[in-house]
Amino acid sequence: MKYAERMSRLGTENAFTVLAEIEKLRAVGKDVVSLGIGDPDFDTPENIREAAKRALDAGRTHYGPSAGTRELRGAVARYLTRSRGLDFEPEEVVITPGGKPILFHSILAVAEPGDEIIYPSPGFPIYESVINFAGAKPVPMPLVEARDFSLDVDQLRRSVNQRTKMIIINSPNNPTGGVLTPEDLQVIAELATSVDAWVLADEIYSEFLFEGSHASITQIPGMKNRTILLDGFSKTYAMTGWRMGYGAAPKEMADRIAQLNTNSVSCTATFVQDAGVEALDGPQDAVRAMIGEFRGRRDMAVAELNRIPGISCVMPKGAFYAFPNVTQACRMLGVKGAEEFQHLMLHEAGIAVLARTNFGSRNLGEDEEYVRISFATSRELLMEGLRRIRARIEAAA
Repeated sequence: MKYAERMSRLGTENAFTVLAEIEKLRAVGKDVVSLGIGDPDFDTPENIREAAKRALDAGRTHYGPSAGTRELRGAVARYLTRSRGLDFEPEEVVITPGGKPILFHSILAVAEPGDEIIYPSPGFPIYESVINFAGAKPVPMPLVEARDFSLDVDQLRRSVNQRTKMIIINSPNNPTGGVLTPEDLQVIAELATSVDAWVLADEIYSEFLFEGSHASITQIPGMKNRTILLDGFSKTYAMTGWRMGYGAAPKEMADRIAQLNTNSVSCTATFVQDAGVEALDGPQDAVRAMIGEFRGRRDMAVAELNRIPGISCVMPKGAFYAFPNVTQACRMLGVKGAEEFQHLMLHEAGIAVLARTNFGSRNLGEDEEYVRISFATSRELLMEGLRRIRARIEAAA
């Protein structure tokens, strides 16, 4: 049987591939500590769960508007107005089953074959995958360790041209935990404006900032009108399995994203949206406690990583990932790179991490090796996983 050529251009999110591999190993009795997937180990706060139960009991199980319910779009607009200090209207908000449809629909709405879209690298792998699928050219924006995984402004200037239709930014960043500075955002804004390009601002980790306050490119004068802001409930409210995200964009773009919703997923589950209203409008104590715990895990994990022979790790400023440099550790273990490091650690040490190449193609000239460590798990499992890494490396020394 034949398939469309575009399917050959579609990548994947290997965190889920590794998760499936872990389940297979566990099924045959292998003890595996997973520091791979970014799924908070906290339960969804009780008040949110109760709101969903009430909605189910009230019969909120039917179709809703493709753009989302009036109540949730209003709650999102109020939240964005509070958190970004700008006026957002419900008509500028689109609710989707997870944040990925905002990414997918935004790129499909603007990209033609031959257009260029700039994306962060290393970064969320679906950026590069969807750009390729849409027939556009992915142009990496390298994030380098020497800059605490912020961007190289001069290289970005060289990358932007009249074919640039979109610049994707993600701050705090997955997988590095790096954060774009207000100065970085100002340069991105100027470059996007100069070539009349859209900015897709993936701010899904905006609440997971351990230093300072979150800066959104929408706050720069004129940028709200050319920015699609992506956010959601999965990380902040430990609602990964609920599948609900949202985008905020100028109404004309929001209408197009909603139209793509109609053609692909119809709408987001109504009772889940009712729970989202409670998440945004209800008490935030559980969120603050969760973020405080992530800060403690970050400090503990980075300190421990920097004690392991052959590994060094800069302090991530946001999200819940560390991105240690394992170049020397690979040499000590006799493996070619982070991919083999990942395989060896999973199958010999019983610890799952994700190699840098799970987060987009390597940049030109990139020769260092990295893995992503998720600290979205208990302190006990986190320390046990890092102990296993240390033991395996020390055994090879």
